[in-house]
Amino acid sequence: MTTLAAAVATRLPARWVGSAACALYPRFEPELGRLADFCPRGGTAVDVGGWYGPCSRRLAARCDRVVTLEPVPHLAGHLKQTLPRHAQVLQAAATDRDGTAQLWLPEGDRGDRGLSSLARRDIHSHSVDVRTLTLDSLDLHDVGFVKVDVDGSELPALQGAAALLERERPALLIELETRIRPIAPTVGLLTGQGYRGWVLRTRTWVPLTRFDLAGHQSRTEHLVHQGLFRRALVPRGRRYINSVLFLPDGRAPAAAG
Repeated sequence: MTTLAAAVATRLPARWVGSAACALYPRFEPELGRLADFCPRGGTAVDVGGWYGPCSRRLAARCDRVVTLEPVPHLAGHLKQTLPRHAQVLQAAATDRDGTAQLWLPEGDRGDRGLSSLARRDIHSHSVDVRTLTLDSLDLHDVGFVKVDVDGSELPALQGAAALLERERPALLIELETRIRPIAPTVGLLTGQGYRGWVLRTRTWVPLTRFDLAGHQSRTEHLVHQGLFRRALVPRGRRYINSVLFLPDGRAPAAAG
């Protein structure tokens, strides 16, 4: 279902929509406001699924280099025009192979709603061909943090970053939603690579093993279908949680419980 705000957004200049998204997004995804808990200063950060740039902007204020992947053409163009010069924008989707693929979008959507994915779902009606690449093919070094928001394509994106994860051991912030794809394969992959999951519950990080993510998302899924502005008004204690922090074994975020 398209919200009124989403419908209006398609008719507004990208810079206006981008500014609103960057201002409001941390209100319902407070993990972005807690980068200091897990993202080291300096070095390189990677933003897979840049959208309008709410994460890339914050990373650019913290890291020496930001590499942002965004496959939707007009969004990639917007990011190239608005992000700082030390942020590199690649118009591509991260997966487990280099080449091209179909990026699926909902009816009437050009990618502005943040629901595009290489994995087709019942909400998708049309597609565009996009470039795909693996994070390993970028040969990045001094990587301290990677964010992945790819609406159901997390597993192939991480499989294409196996060498990077083994070599760099970065912190990972990954959007996982049980309504889109089972999360067990992704969690199992990272657990096998020596990572441990954490969830920001109100103001404290708790281990994923002590948090029923599937049950929580089932109870709060109705919030997903609200617009950006309405979701920003939801009290933090009742928000929909879909971001999971993964840290190498032996590391814990600040304010961990």
